[in-house]
Amino acid sequence: MSIVVTTEPRITSIEVDANQITAQLSDGRMISVPLVWSWRLSEATPEQRRHFEIMGSGQGVHWPEIDEDISVRGMLYGIPAPRPRVPA
Repeated sequence: MSIVVTTEPRITSIEVDANQITAQLSDGRMISVPLVWSWRLSEATPEQRRHFEIMGSGQGVHWPEIDEDISVRGMLYGIPAPRPRVPA
């Protein structure tokens, strides 16, 4: 018999308010990043922010209405979403 134990952090729930994105992790930690790290979420309506799907076994979160993805690694390692470049 084999039991697979993962040490990778997993998101179990997420909350987005006017200032931050907060994730509850499966190991009991709670992490948050500034909302401005996601320009799509910061420009979204509160209703759009509430409509999300946890991806896979918690590796990230997807907001289908605004086509935004945030990974648990991105939150932990401080990797904000870049804005697209506007051609000059």
